[in-house]
Amino acid sequence: MVLTFTIILLGLLLLIPPLKKNSFYMVHAGLVILAAYYVEGHWFRVTPFHPKTLLLFLVFQLASINLITFIAYGVDKRAAQKGAWRVPESNLHTLEFLGGWAGALLGQKIFHHKSKKKSYQSFFWLMMLFEAGLIFVILRFLHII
Repeated sequence: MVLTFTIILLGLLLLIPPLKKNSFYMVHAGLVILAAYYVEGHWFRVTPFHPKTLLLFLVFQLASINLITFIAYGVDKRAAQKGAWRVPESNLHTLEFLGGWAGALLGQKIFHHKSKKKSYQSFFWLMMLFEAGLIFVILRFLHII
């Protein structure tokens, strides 16, 4: 299971080279791999790319990416208030696209961050629409809907 998760997360780094510069993604990848290591060592073992393994990956992925995206919004808001180094918008959008949209919405509401910037919101909702369409196409292809 750990090997499967590592392959998937490192595969994303190869497919999307800017992720290498996104420190929040690196923390997320580490959290997912550590969670897989813990579960595999303490609960059960499964074979690589088994449906159970992929389902666990999806659960760990979504929990971790939303937590990390929420934290990224908080870090960026604090940096904005202090005039310090900011998290690039492209990093925030990448985290959102990888499944962190719920953490992004929560971060926008709680921190009141990026919620009034029209260009950011336009791209955010356009990306959300694209992601929803992509999920629909995948589910349709798998004959789930």
